[in-house]
Amino acid sequence: MGAKLKVAGWVALGAMTGVLTTMQLQANARSSTTSPLPLEELQQLAAVFGIVKSDYVEPVDEKKLINDAISGMVSGLDPHSQFFDKKSFKEFRESTTGRFVGVGIEIGMEDGLVKIVSPIEGSPAFRAGLKSGDLISKIDDTAVRGLTLDQAVKKMRGEPNTKVTLSIYRKSESRTFPVTINREEIKVQSVRAKMVEPGYAWVRVSQFQDRTVEDFSQKLADLYKQDPKIKGVVLDLRNDPGGLLEGAVAISAAFLPKGVEVVSTNGQLSESKASYRADPDFYARRGSGDPLRRLPDSIKNVPLVVLVNEGSASASEIVAGALQDHKRATVMGLQTFGKGSVQTVRQLGPDTAVKLTTARYYTPSGRSIQAKGIVPDIPLDETAEGNVFAELRMREADLEKHLTSADEKSEEARSKELEKLREERRQKLEADYAKRAEPPKPLPEFGSTEDFPLQQALNQLKGKPVAVSKVAQERKAEAKTQ
Repeated sequence: MGAKLKVAGWVALGAMTGVLTTMQLQANARSSTTSPLPLEELQQLAAVFGIVKSDYVEPVDEKKLINDAISGMVSGLDPHSQFFDKKSFKEFRESTTGRFVGVGIEIGMEDGLVKIVSPIEGSPAFRAGLKSGDLISKIDDTAVRGLTLDQAVKKMRGEPNTKVTLSIYRKSESRTFPVTINREEIKVQSVRAKMVEPGYAWVRVSQFQDRTVEDFSQKLADLYKQDPKIKGVVLDLRNDPGGLLEGAVAISAAFLPKGVEVVSTNGQLSESKASYRADPDFYARRGSGDPLRRLPDSIKNVPLVVLVNEGSASASEIVAGALQDHKRATVMGLQTFGKGSVQTVRQLGPDTAVKLTTARYYTPSGRSIQAKGIVPDIPLDETAEGNVFAELRMREADLEKHLTSADEKSEEARSKELEKLREERRQKLEADYAKRAEPPKPLPEFGSTEDFPLQQALNQLKGKPVAVSKVAQERKAEAKTQ
């Protein structure tokens, strides 16, 4: 493998294209606001359909042609609008509910193999004795090396009560062994929390799902039972790609005074023009009461640090922006992804839907972070040695067709400039590591004692010196938004 491919492999472990979604699973007819249909273009569409149907080299399924046409129409709008067929809609619903059928492990990549970051407590993988740090070299008869992370995930998922055999390499024991696991429905825990030091709590939100707010409230309340006089909290939103808007409002409301604005949205539809506030009316589910009610009043005043990085997108940016604007927290880390748009899911039929960008969102001070992101109050490097891959990670401004204003440079010119910039950064990274005897080490697990940004966050809470980044710079938005 050449150096170029090695760097590509290191960087492409998880492309962050976070989703801020409002769930409106219903079909909507808006004929009153729709202009007359363009008949000439529709005739062309019908003509192309007919030509493909009759002249293509082999028969093509008519339903597939229509679905592909719909998919192309929606995906051509921006990077986050999408048509869901039966399979993709099922996968999308699983991602927001936090439930899927699989073995129950959080994974990453290391040396081309799947690395188990953590088995989910109570899952089949947990019961089978899999441990953090174990490497998966084969899934059934398929070698993992050469697969993408998504491909590996799909091979491990399947139908309930079916078996999958994983070949495990355990470094600590220098041995490889097979483990056969029965797939089950897994309930993902999107919130982790612990006392990292006496008096200091760490709460990590990895994604905003259906149960995130309830889990967040319960875990934080449990920490306060352990220590009613918590001195400081680190809210860790690194690599959180987003999720449900209501979850972002609720997590923000946990720390903010009641009634203050958390985020506002603005779009073409009247319902897209809204202000969301730190009040249960804006995040509590009907008839369920306030999910934050179990939290103590002291949570509103506890010293707070929010950790972010380039993988923090959408809903996690709303939380960071709200707490930053209200001067409720110190935001530390790296400039965030920059996804400042809202997607609404409208169901078309029993098993299909369209996810459409319907609004932009704005922080309480009126900032649109589209294609820019949240700039931390205190910039931090990923490690004590500096940033390994930060400059190479893709952000919203790097995505084709991202929302921009009319005065942006042409798409082609912008793409060429970005490609040139990424190539320069890649070459610099390769040159730096060519001088070293070994490749960069994988970043330590979030929340561990080796987690450099977490240690700096604790220093900030304690009033100790913080190792501020000397190289992190603000990456400007590609164009002004409107």
